[in-house]
Amino acid sequence: MKGLLQRVRGARVEVAGEIVGAIDQGLLVLVAVEPEDTREHADKLLHKLLNYRVFSDEQGKMNLSLKDVGGGLLLVSQFTLAADTRSGMRPSFSSAAPPALGAELFDYLLQQAQGQHPVVGSGRFGADMQVHLVNDGPVTFLLQI
Repeated sequence: MKGLLQRVRGARVEVAGEIVGAIDQGLLVLVAVEPEDTREHADKLLHKLLNYRVFSDEQGKMNLSLKDVGGGLLLVSQFTLAADTRSGMRPSFSSAAPPALGAELFDYLLQQAQGQHPVVGSGRFGADMQVHLVNDGPVTFLLQI
C-alpha cells in the first residue's frame, strides 16, 4: 500500500462539479492499493498518517503529527500511484490491485480513519475527480507499507 502524503493549507475533491470532500490545514493523501495488500497494511498506513511528524513546532522543526495539530485528513484513491513506470513510455497498471480489492481496502482505511480522527474527508473510489490543494512547504512524502 502506498500513500503520497502532502501537507496542505487546504484541499478539496470535486466530482462532477460537486465538492465531495474538503479539509483546511492537514494532510491530503493519495492512496494506492497493491495486490498483496491487506487490512493490516491499511492499519499500518493509517497509524503512520496520523502520527508522522510533518508539521512544524515552535522552533520550525518538523516535530508535530496530524494528531498534534488537530488537522484534517483527506483520503483520495489513486490507482495510478501503483503504476510500474520502470520501462517503456506507457505506465503498466499490473502492479495495482484489482478494483474490488482496491475499493474494499480503501473503504476500510476510510472507515478506520473516521473512527480514529475527528476530521476526515475523502474522494469517491473510481470516480473522475478533480483535486485542488495548496501544498504547504511544499512538503510531500511517499509512504510505502
